[in-house]
Amino acid sequence: MKPAIKISIITVCKNREDFLEETISSVANQTYKHIEYIIIDGKSTDSSVEIIKKYSGKIYYWISEEDEGMYYAINKGLKKTTGHYILILNSDDVLVSNTIIEEVVEEINKDELDYYYGNIIKVKPNSVRNVKLYNVNFTKLLMATH
Repeated sequence: MKPAIKISIITVCKNREDFLEETISSVANQTYKHIEYIIIDGKSTDSSVEIIKKYSGKIYYWISEEDEGMYYAINKGLKKTTGHYILILNSDDVLVSNTIIEEVVEEINKDELDYYYGNIIKVKPNSVRNVKLYNVNFTKLLMATH
């Protein structure tokens, strides 16, 4: 029997109290149990750290300290990972469902590929048309710009 696939999820944040709890909750409520959740906080001055502490039982590692920005923080998080696959989940994004990581792992077990990517659903509050699906392919993902 193959060992369970471990998924590392990294969220970096600084002063994101408006969105952070929803992001963390979307990871904490996953049905897949082999998730290592890492949060790197850039020494927030709002209630972000209190939100992180509220979920500390579901977080593998977290730290709040000054850093040199988002990409520095991502690299700091990458150094803490031990998972087979890594997902960077921004501090204002959420996983689409409580079973999505389990579903992804099922696909990984079927295909045994090295890289995976998915589509992005963007929700626009207070809009008649509030959901847009962004199709992503691996080439677009590698060449993405702001």
